[in-house]
Amino acid sequence: MKTSLLFSTIIISGLLFSCNREKTSPKPVDVVINSMSDSLPVLTLPEDADPENEDWAGIDLEPKSPVLPLFPEQEAAKFLLPEGYHIEPILTEPQIEQPGAISFDGNGRMYVLELRTYMLTADSDGTLDPKSRISRWEDKDNDGIYETGTVFVDSLIFPRFVLPYGKDCILTMESDTDNVYKYTDTTGDGKADKKEFFTNKYGRSGNVEHQQAFMYYGMDNWLYSTVNAFRVKETPNGVIREKTGYNRAQWGVTHDDDGKLWFQGGASGVPSHFQFPIHYGNYTIENELAEGFKVPYGAAVKIADMQGGMDQIRAADGSLNSVTGSAGNDIYRGDRLPSELYGQYFYGEPVARIVRQINPVVSEGLTTLHNAYQEEQSEFLRSTDPLFRPVDMTTAPDGTLYITDMYHGIIQEGQWAQKGTYLRTKIEQYQLDKVIGLGRIWRITHDSKERDKTQPKMFDKTPGELITYLEHPNGWWRDKAQQLIVLSRDQSTVPELRKVALSNKNQFARTHAIWCLEGLGALQTDLLTTLFQDPDPKIRRQAIRASETLYKSGNKSLATSYLKLLEDVNVDVALQAMLTVKFLEVPNYQKALSKIVKTNQAKGIQTVGTQILTPLKQENRWNRNEVLLSEVQQESLEKGKVIFNELCVQCHGNDGTGTPLGNGTVMAPPLSGSIRVQEHPEYIIKTILHGLEGPLDGKTYAAGIMVGNKEQSDDWVAAIASYIRNNLSNEASTVTSEYVAEVRSKTLNQKGTYRYNELIQSVPTSLPLQPDWKVTASHTAPNRIGGTASPKSAFNFEGWTTGENQKEGMWFQIEFPNALELTGLQFNSPPISRGWREGSPPPLQTFANSYEILTSKDGKNWVVLDKGEGTDQDFKLDFNPVTTKFLKFKLTSTVKDENEIPWRIRQLKLYALNTQKELSK
Repeated sequence: MKTSLLFSTIIISGLLFSCNREKTSPKPVDVVINSMSDSLPVLTLPEDADPENEDWAGIDLEPKSPVLPLFPEQEAAKFLLPEGYHIEPILTEPQIEQPGAISFDGNGRMYVLELRTYMLTADSDGTLDPKSRISRWEDKDNDGIYETGTVFVDSLIFPRFVLPYGKDCILTMESDTDNVYKYTDTTGDGKADKKEFFTNKYGRSGNVEHQQAFMYYGMDNWLYSTVNAFRVKETPNGVIREKTGYNRAQWGVTHDDDGKLWFQGGASGVPSHFQFPIHYGNYTIENELAEGFKVPYGAAVKIADMQGGMDQIRAADGSLNSVTGSAGNDIYRGDRLPSELYGQYFYGEPVARIVRQINPVVSEGLTTLHNAYQEEQSEFLRSTDPLFRPVDMTTAPDGTLYITDMYHGIIQEGQWAQKGTYLRTKIEQYQLDKVIGLGRIWRITHDSKERDKTQPKMFDKTPGELITYLEHPNGWWRDKAQQLIVLSRDQSTVPELRKVALSNKNQFARTHAIWCLEGLGALQTDLLTTLFQDPDPKIRRQAIRASETLYKSGNKSLATSYLKLLEDVNVDVALQAMLTVKFLEVPNYQKALSKIVKTNQAKGIQTVGTQILTPLKQENRWNRNEVLLSEVQQESLEKGKVIFNELCVQCHGNDGTGTPLGNGTVMAPPLSGSIRVQEHPEYIIKTILHGLEGPLDGKTYAAGIMVGNKEQSDDWVAAIASYIRNNLSNEASTVTSEYVAEVRSKTLNQKGTYRYNELIQSVPTSLPLQPDWKVTASHTAPNRIGGTASPKSAFNFEGWTTGENQKEGMWFQIEFPNALELTGLQFNSPPISRGWREGSPPPLQTFANSYEILTSKDGKNWVVLDKGEGTDQDFKLDFNPVTTKFLKFKLTSTVKDENEIPWRIRQLKLYALNTQKELSK
């Protein structure tokens, strides 16, 4: 567009910015402005819109000038902050585009999650193109601006998070995938050149707003994320996993000085879980939010572009009248803003264009959230620029608070911005879909203090030298020092850490020292016994939480201390003991708890104690990947649990993480989170039947040989295999006695125990999708708004679909560059939901009505491998090795139903022998 139609010049702070920049290379803001239409859109009410309906009543459809992006200096003038506070840009476009989150490594280098494909059009076109990236930035001249950057990882498909994880290393994963990878820069050029598998079974289906995000390193040394109801931890023996409560979050995880995690909701517009550490499960707490909390007090943005329609608009100024979205969060724990901000919770409401400051008020063990500016009917940070989109908040190494601003036109996924919706009408009216490719990182400062100019150099320090940072006044320094000490696994730090935990005068240092010892596997009962009696109640609480690791590993002597601590005079300590005894299922805890509930009338004790003694059913509608087990399967799991407790806990530990022997070693390989255990069931069945010996992944364990159990029945083997695959924080299919019989028959000639290499070569392993596989289909359509419409999506959470009713002859095919010897396959066909509320019609099943699976060596002559009718369960097929260059799935009948029933394939896995001889874990 010709900007002269709107204005000719902008004057800010005495500087003249010309809007006609044709003589110089265009800047991103200019590019956006020039992409806008010269003619203003003329809009009418959509055909099916009711002008009397609350969503549409009073809507202004007059032609409007587009919302123009501002240069960073101009946007800064639009912010409204309390007196004494200031905001300044420290990294902007064109260096970065569409930032979604930031994180810092031990040297203070800032990693930026650049979601470069987010909402480039109102229909989410290109969202899953491999164009996003993670960049790394440094302020080398220490002037406060991050001027030096590299692309650390490029060509990513909408990455879910970036977590610095040691020197020159990050963890991340892509959308619609299941694996988390570790990327490392081994050459020092600022670009990752090494990619390693870290863990799997981490992904979830859904659009990019509803998948897991924000992997976060907690004070307890576990890694958490939104959506997922589990946590993972890297140990010297591999990555383990534990189930947690449902966090119901979307974009944002942080923690306070007690190590309690705070999760940020999305569509709710409010924090989603914050009362207690998430691994204790879910408790229902009434009145968590103070009166009026859900009312945002954004500045006048005037364009009324809220998804909910006119009933969500504050009529006077076009701003939001009730929170409807939120993103990013931070407990400010820095030292360069006024002390009254320390421990306050900040989160962004990008629809309202605000950053809210929350004052958490704790009374009798329960927390209530208050808008710090409720009385003034205001917010900590507001903007009159409609393009301000705060999506992340971060306590920075310099002690200030950073705000990640995507600075974007549309901040709602395309599923809710379709033609005919109120939001789409406003998007078109103001040409918001044209504002893309921008983004800024802001620093908030205060007159009372300047930023800390000490630049972190933690990678240059030994683990022992990092201990001094555990008492730093800025929580970022403490957290990062702890993380690096734990990741170092340096046992020489233990004596000094014990001293700090016992006698340091700084409470922060003591807390982090306790968790360093826990992370190093060096926490001992004698230290804990002393800390349980510490005069500081916060230290007593930390000791209780940290001791759970020892109890789970078999140290039941702690039970007596826990039951005694239920009677602690401090409500928070007693409540912590209550949560711990329930979590650990300490013997006779119900009797002790009943007594406490009768004598301690504190609200927290009464609320939590009552729910422990009389559990409420919790549902997680965010986690629809859960599988309902039949009565037969449940009985098998119960039998397997008895067998495990009788025969396996001595070596593998109560929780499957391995019985500890000290210095981070365990007696036997961990079963918790084991990929081998959860992959093809042949592995665990062969191991149980015939035993296993020798190093695993190069590691030797003190337990030595695991003896076989050939004398046990098929039902017995199925029960213990199913229990291990479905408990101990594992999630895999159950095993039937019939399948055990098949494996037993195939291995009758096995003499003696398996050696690991021999076993792993005999077990089918899944083949990852390769770039040179030619995947085609007779019909292909997007599975969701913004989908790729690619047959290759059958291999991930997005999935492939015909997009129209199943018809005889429809096909899906894979052509391999060279012939492969396949031994099995599996996939699922997810149903199409027609509503989750009570009374909604049942979902439409998308499995094949009837099918054939065929193989061919030349693409002309085909052999039927299997045929039959589809199933709403996971489809699994094992077969004798078949050499093939083509694999085809074909429908053999047409669906006749009043509803259109497409065909879907998702999470397709193909299995073969001898292709991956060393599975990690």
